[in-house]
Amino acid sequence: MGQGKRAGARRGAKRRTGLQPRLLLLAVGITVLVVAWGYLVYAAIDFGASARGGESNAWWFLALASVGAVACLFVGLMLVARLLRAMGITSPPPPLRDAERERTPVAPGGRRASR
Repeated sequence: MGQGKRAGARRGAKRRTGLQPRLLLLAVGITVLVVAWGYLVYAAIDFGASARGGESNAWWFLALASVGAVACLFVGLMLVARLLRAMGITSPPPPLRDAERERTPVAPGGRRASR
């Protein structure tokens, strides 16, 4: 190794590679929710066809399947965001400063009216 103020290792610290149960759990949860979303969309299409055929109870099942599909997709996207954050692909937003937390109310009319 060389000497001097810039001498040092050329490589960064090794990243931990291995099975991380939290990431595996998030990936399994995302997979289950996407499969459930697909099934609920398929069921909603089927219930919609039945409802248009004259079956009145199918409208309720269509509404339930639609709401369930929306919920599955929403929770799945939230888990994708958590997975990306846990893997280090995205970063959390910067913390708010004290001035941003306690904003003083602005006088109506802008700067001119407050003179």
